[in-house]
Amino acid sequence: MCGVAGIVAYSNVNQSLYDALTVLQHRGQDAAGICTVDNGNFRLRKANGLVRDCFESKHMQRLQGSVGIGHVRYPTAGTSTSAEAQPFYVNSPFGISLAHNGNLTNSKELKDHLFKVARRHINTNSDSEILLNVLAHELCVTSDMTLSPSQVFGAVERTMGLVQGAYASVALVIGHGMIAFRDPYGIRPLVLGQREENGRVEYMVASENVALDAVGFTFLRDVAPGEAVYVDEQGHLHTQQCAKNPTYAPCIFEYVYFARPDSFIDEISVYQARLNMGKKLGQKIAKQWQDLDIDVVIPIPETSCDIALEIAGELNLPYRQGFVKNRYIGRTFIMPGQTMRRKSVRRKLNAITSEFKGKNVLLVDDSIVRGTTSEQIIDMARESGAAKVYFASAAPEIRFPNVYGIDMPSVTELIAHGREVEEVAKLIGADELIFQDIDDLIAAVGEGNPKIKQFETSVFNGTYVTGDISQDYLDEVTGLRNDSAKGKAESAAEISNIDLHNEAN
Repeated sequence: MCGVAGIVAYSNVNQSLYDALTVLQHRGQDAAGICTVDNGNFRLRKANGLVRDCFESKHMQRLQGSVGIGHVRYPTAGTSTSAEAQPFYVNSPFGISLAHNGNLTNSKELKDHLFKVARRHINTNSDSEILLNVLAHELCVTSDMTLSPSQVFGAVERTMGLVQGAYASVALVIGHGMIAFRDPYGIRPLVLGQREENGRVEYMVASENVALDAVGFTFLRDVAPGEAVYVDEQGHLHTQQCAKNPTYAPCIFEYVYFARPDSFIDEISVYQARLNMGKKLGQKIAKQWQDLDIDVVIPIPETSCDIALEIAGELNLPYRQGFVKNRYIGRTFIMPGQTMRRKSVRRKLNAITSEFKGKNVLLVDDSIVRGTTSEQIIDMARESGAAKVYFASAAPEIRFPNVYGIDMPSVTELIAHGREVEEVAKLIGADELIFQDIDDLIAAVGEGNPKIKQFETSVFNGTYVTGDISQDYLDEVTGLRNDSAKGKAESAAEISNIDLHNEAN
């Protein structure tokens, strides 16, 4: 999962992009980058780390320009190296820089196509670099130095005809403006906003509307599935549908875990969706698990706090904060290696003993992926004196890998894959384990926008909305994503220590 932002303004956008990326930091903590256009040249800074660590005063001073894009990243496959930080750029045609959230599912075929047909070399393992080169090649159709909106949309339409998978992308074209587009299923979020400065309208796109709020832009609307947005250098906004058969199928995991609670995605309040999840799960527990002698409901901070509060209300039980979170530790689910995740859990959370001692507690989390975090948290509850530990997940069992931009582990590392609920409960050490039903999850999220009839729910049911995912592809993903492969890749990256960036330090 990544976060993108792009701005076309009439003054320097470096600070606005920096502020937007800090608000989107929850979407990726592996790397960050900003690219601006200044006097016909790209100004680029990207590096591994948090936004606050990647940009010093000297970098911000160099990132001049009234047009720019930014990106926060965590890797969707393999390891994290500085060579794969975004934005990427190519010098032909015109000079194009691109940032991408999502994952292309036919990247291998596209890489071959680019080499054989377009004579373009891909220098990294990133599918984002592939997407950039596909778009660049399609923009080459113009025979002179002009680039009309119709030519831009034609290039995006042809790009969409070639690439498969999930993508919410924003690109700069030197001398022309900013292009943004979203995949035909709307799997990854993208919003459009505007602000008025000195009587002139400026435009911004971002992964979530909270990024607009942070820098004074007003939310206009979500970019529709298959739609492209083009803001030219004169500040004129152009939009066009570029997909043949677009349909809404947004990723439901955005609402469960990734997005900020103050965001609206496709007109659905993330906060309200989580309240609805808690209500649905609370009703299930009240109906099917009425024999559980629960004394208190405790969330595992902080995505599940609102969910747990609703569960407590449905069960008429006290809600307590039993864990204190260290806010200076990153989100464990999106850390690149299993060893790092294991070490970080106890540094991230500490139990308040008085809320556990002698009590039967219901712990609530947003989801269970590998189960290692859940296991350690249950151990912490027992060490703090809990008599019984019950565990509830606001999401159903995660049994299948994600191929659309979420770094779900290989199926062999998903604790619920091929196991019954009772087996999972035993492995994580819970006295009882309760999962949300998938129909209830879909209803909880879909209530906010009845026009959306389908969500991307492949991690729960193995149904991939793009219809192009084969077992061979899943096997390949497994080989890239298992922790053993990541460990080898990380070691190789450390040994080589090759920095392919052109930015000055």
